[in-house]
Amino acid sequence: MKKVIILLSIIMFFFKTSVSANYEKKIYDFSIESITGEIIYFKDYKNKAILIVNTASYCGFTKQYDELQELWDLFKAKGLIVLGVPSNSFNQEKDNNADIKKFCEVNFNINFPLTTLTEVKGKNSHELFKWAKENYGKSAEPKWNFHKILINKEGKVEDTFASFTKPMSKKLIKAIENIL
Repeated sequence: MKKVIILLSIIMFFFKTSVSANYEKKIYDFSIESITGEIIYFKDYKNKAILIVNTASYCGFTKQYDELQELWDLFKAKGLIVLGVPSNSFNQEKDNNADIKKFCEVNFNINFPLTTLTEVKGKNSHELFKWAKENYGKSAEPKWNFHKILINKEGKVEDTFASFTKPMSKKLIKAIENIL
């Protein structure tokens, strides 16, 4: 029995995935350019929850824009910021901000904040995405479009959600309600 416990302990040690989460910086230390050219300062979102979603116009998940807008309408008065981050990191986005903005407004009537076309993965990713990965681990790095990073009111990554998780899913809504 003792050998089994020791063996299991060794196995658990090797398969353990830890997150450093030192948080030398919080999200409030960052900014990003909006789709219309203004700077979005995350310090302006203190004491709010933020859902960051990397988006793309030509993705099979693009219909999630409808639910992102619904989520924004449902929770913005309670302190949720939905932030769409158009990205061509997966080669499924339009070439310029004007076309992306028009696509989102015409097809989905989006009025939540959108950023400029932004890299979200790899060495050229925006510092915000590098920060999320560094502090929360690999699950914070988008694997595909419509990956979701939920930031709590303390400015730290609360949780991440894969592309398959719909914005109005019970799982995501419960996570949002728990931090609002």
